[in-house]
Amino acid sequence: MKHGYIVDESEERLDEVLAVWFCPPYSYTGEEAAEIQCHGGSLAAKKCLELLLDRGARLAEPGEFTKRAFLSGRIDLSQAEAVLGIIKAKSDEALRAAARSLSGEISREVEIVYDALIALSAEVEVALDFPEEDVPPKTDLEILQDTASIASKLEALISRCQVGFALREGVRVAIAGRPNVGKSSLLNALSSRERAIVTPIPGTTRDVIEEVIVHKGLPIRLADMAGLRKPQDELEAIGVDRAKATIDGADILVIVLDASAPLTDDDREIAANTGNAPRIVALNKVDLPLAVAEGDVRALFPNSPICSTSALLGFGIEGLKDAIFNIISKDNSFEAGLNASARELFELQCAARTIAEAQEAIKAGLGQDLAASALATAGACLQRLLGKSYDDALLEAIFSRFCVGK
Repeated sequence: MKHGYIVDESEERLDEVLAVWFCPPYSYTGEEAAEIQCHGGSLAAKKCLELLLDRGARLAEPGEFTKRAFLSGRIDLSQAEAVLGIIKAKSDEALRAAARSLSGEISREVEIVYDALIALSAEVEVALDFPEEDVPPKTDLEILQDTASIASKLEALISRCQVGFALREGVRVAIAGRPNVGKSSLLNALSSRERAIVTPIPGTTRDVIEEVIVHKGLPIRLADMAGLRKPQDELEAIGVDRAKATIDGADILVIVLDASAPLTDDDREIAANTGNAPRIVALNKVDLPLAVAEGDVRALFPNSPICSTSALLGFGIEGLKDAIFNIISKDNSFEAGLNASARELFELQCAARTIAEAQEAIKAGLGQDLAASALATAGACLQRLLGKSYDDALLEAIFSRFCVGK
């Protein structure tokens, strides 16, 4: 580290600085690098940068430093994406999950699965390709046992990454129900501010209104929407279509029912058409005389948690947040969560599916060659996750999401 001054063309001092030279591989990128530490004022930093650009330097592209760190082998692709997870973290839990991934925890767990997968795949393929060799081939039962062990490790890793993904991106929660059951009031109560317009007129909400809250470290992306019923006009029809699209993309549905009114055909239709995602029933307006029995609600929504709420009084709101939290956390402590991107989760799930296909091929008696092919495909998924195989388009898609300077 050296102490000195930044001077302009006329040798006039602009700032007092420290300069640090990093020899490979000890810089962030693993390459030779120099760092100039000037004072924090924006004008001083701007002048220093302008002088460097005038002398032939250029601004880094978004994510270029992290991309160079990956290309030089200092970090793998999973660790590179964890850098973005640290930048995007909205809670202490999300930050810790990203830090675990940056330290290489996802990579180490994937490597364990990958090594076992490749060893099994190679053993099966050698026996198929060189039957004359004096090496006893794996029996179908042994292959099933080995793939079951690998699949178990992979599913445990997927579960940890799903928790980390929710911490990173937030869980998408759609607040659905027929008109005038208090959906917008519930959004306002959950977000502790007047985010949506509330009136006694049915059909007030036409567009999707989104709000992000954090509960126990979990970012929750709430979406209020038009009431679900037969549209009364073209504008409401557009709102209902957008509501249905939001429901289709949600991780969790909060179905709002009016506890002060009997169940309607619209309520029953919503119950029949919203079973793809986990559901929580918010039995709202319990501050008014009750007109619906909880048993009738349970019959419509079996196995769904029921939360009694009053959006007007704020009653039951924390319990509703807890119900959302519990669906995501399940038995997994957030302390075990690993920051994972959508790409990483996709590759892990791809590997899990193809291992299951290998098991089905063996069980169906279709031959070990089909199983070997599926195992090789699973290995390729994990290779892509770690960046052992990649193309320029993949790197562009990942690093273009970074900001300049990272």
